[in-house]
Amino acid sequence: MFAVYADSFSAEDPLQGLVVGERPDPEVPDGWTTVTVKAASLNHHDVWSLRGVGLKEEALPMILGCDAAGIDEDGNEVVVHAVISDPAWSGDETLDPRRSLLSERYQGTFAEKVAVPRGNVVPKPSSLSFEEAACLPTAWLTAYRMLFVRGGLRPGDTVLVQGAGGGVATALITLARAGGLKVLATSRDETKRKRALELGAHEVFESGARLPVKVDAVMETVGRATWSHSIRSLRVGGRIVVTGTTSGPDVDDAGLTRIFFLQLEVIGSTMGTKTELASLMSMLDATGTRPVIDRTLPMEQARDGFAAMADGDLFGKVVFTR
Repeated sequence: MFAVYADSFSAEDPLQGLVVGERPDPEVPDGWTTVTVKAASLNHHDVWSLRGVGLKEEALPMILGCDAAGIDEDGNEVVVHAVISDPAWSGDETLDPRRSLLSERYQGTFAEKVAVPRGNVVPKPSSLSFEEAACLPTAWLTAYRMLFVRGGLRPGDTVLVQGAGGGVATALITLARAGGLKVLATSRDETKRKRALELGAHEVFESGARLPVKVDAVMETVGRATWSHSIRSLRVGGRIVVTGTTSGPDVDDAGLTRIFFLQLEVIGSTMGTKTELASLMSMLDATGTRPVIDRTLPMEQARDGFAAMADGDLFGKVVFTR
């Protein structure tokens, strides 16, 4: 079958190991099923995989991709939940120490078909297109969990989204506005700041700028470049929810004095549960909110999408279609 896969790693030139070609049809263990992929979306995870982060060499060649929407074996329109937990695990899948994502231990979604556990298939609302639904299982689910589960935010709260532009950040802005929050956003890029306003941010600022108010929570996906600003932007008792470090994980000053003196909370968050994915889709169905798509490409042109993500030349999601 047609697939987009990694056959080698390169930290300096991740696209060097990217192959667009043919792979065997997926193996389907007991309790698993196949989904015919109609659309799949790109994540930073896929570029990191090509750099050898989170993917072991003995697993190569590995079909990339965590997210997909398509048709199940019974002809139903479905969305794939990308977190694969141990069969013996029950409860929140993100807390399973043996969990993995599609394209880590198991072949991913950038292919004609993908095999997943039956419990990882979620019905797709008819109001969402395949392209829109394919954006949800990683970036949008991550944003939903950050805001409303781990962040515990409620209508009327004020939230700061650092680094407007990426898939998670655009999801955070859109979902926060739909959820009744006051949304502030930052970016180094003036064009991205303007687009953040169009998405629903109430105010936008240059990265590192002093804010007019202290916020209830900061959504942090950037890491080193924005950490100090995030800590300084919080009100007493505020929360910083961390789900990524695209500028690097090591900070010069963690702000520990401010954290303990102001009783700040630092909260980790990753992905989300199947139940939360269903709740996210219900929210989009009810509100009319839709994912931000930067570009849609046929899967045969996947290399162009990977190059755009590696260069940071995006506002929203890259979607591949079949």
